[in-house]
Amino acid sequence: MAQPRCRSVLITGCSRGIGLGLVRGLAAATPSPDFVLATCRDPEKAQELQQLSKQYSNIKLLQLDVVCENSIKKVVKEVEEIVGDKGLNCLINNAGINVLASLEEVTAETMLTIYETNTVAQLMVTKAFLPLLRKAAQLSTGMGCHRAAIINMSSLAASMQLVQANEMFLKVYPYRIAKTALNMITRCLAADLKSDGILCMSLHPGWLQTDMGGNMAPMQVQEAIPGILSVLERLGEKENGSFLDWQGETLPW
Repeated sequence: MAQPRCRSVLITGCSRGIGLGLVRGLAAATPSPDFVLATCRDPEKAQELQQLSKQYSNIKLLQLDVVCENSIKKVVKEVEEIVGDKGLNCLINNAGINVLASLEEVTAETMLTIYETNTVAQLMVTKAFLPLLRKAAQLSTGMGCHRAAIINMSSLAASMQLVQANEMFLKVYPYRIAKTALNMITRCLAADLKSDGILCMSLHPGWLQTDMGGNMAPMQVQEAIPGILSVLERLGEKENGSFLDWQGETLPW
């Protein structure tokens, strides 16, 4: 990431897909953060992540279930011990789930499950890490990942303006509604935390070939990662509260 350097990055949902790609990209970057804090529900089963952590000494593998309050509290203490007095510079809320559900198929249970994981959990994880983000923010100036930033992984499917332009997304009612709500979290946090010097933005990483994105997606994860990292390193005050894609283009809410 760009100078001034981002010292520490925590990413949720790193066992596969975009999260795993971000860990790989950050660890291999020049310069690389001192700490790439990679979290997932079951680190022991995340074989690729385990291999990366052996290859790069700055990767710290941590257990985190984003819908479990005790798990969140535990990982915050672990991260505090790692980053020390310098706090946490960048939190990337990437963990999420998807269930195909059209208007005919959607149920209240599915809606609530997706909302808990893709929206509520992101806010609760962010709240828990705020003391460490604020600690980092006090040590620098300006706005961006070098100081303190919250990156919410959103989706083009969350755009209310583009509903009709992307009718294929109508098959994922719970996912797109939860991500639209996540975008509102971004806007609220950006306003609330501006005085602390903490930036918050929503990022559409692209439609990628992952377990969630499916085989029809036009891009591989590794194709999008350089663009995502480039967007992150260029973030500044004018991007606070923004909704951008992996190329840095502004998306309509």
